[in-house]
Amino acid sequence: MASEGQDKPRTKGLVLVFTGDGKGKTTAAVGMAMRAVGHHYRVAVVQFIKGTMRTGEQEAARMLAPYLDWTVTGRGFTNEAFSKVTPEEHHQAAQEALRIAEEKVRSGDYRMVVLDEVLGAIKAGLVTTEQLLALIGSKPPALHLVLTGRDAPPEIVQAADLVTEMKMIKHPYEQGIVAQKGVEF
Repeated sequence: MASEGQDKPRTKGLVLVFTGDGKGKTTAAVGMAMRAVGHHYRVAVVQFIKGTMRTGEQEAARMLAPYLDWTVTGRGFTNEAFSKVTPEEHHQAAQEALRIAEEKVRSGDYRMVVLDEVLGAIKAGLVTTEQLLALIGSKPPALHLVLTGRDAPPEIVQAADLVTEMKMIKHPYEQGIVAQKGVEF
């Protein structure tokens, strides 16, 4: 007779959160996406907030199509001191990203969906915690959902299966070194 717990599935689609003030949240998520693609799984990445600047990740995604589907909807920095985009435009872009994310999550076409900077979109008031929780709740059982951004709300942490917090100890920007190709973008 099987012991209790052996009837439970050994695998399931996970909700994974990469949060914190340190560098590496998107990098960790992209690393997971690469790992999944290496197993011939289809992966979708939807970027909230991050803008139109071309990045190495986007270029690599083009090379990995059709396994890696990369969508950028963000309009860039949401901080008013840096942004030339109105709050309404940021809100519209984030809501469009959420609509695309919902479509990709529910499509059944992907084994993993990465919502990059969705937590930053919550912090900026562009997406609500309730909207993200509804998306988490609608995820198919085998789909891995990866969420990145600073300041993960407690409700999202509670809903996740894995949460990793990146903590900044030291950053080259503090020494006046600008963002560099292949490292930051």
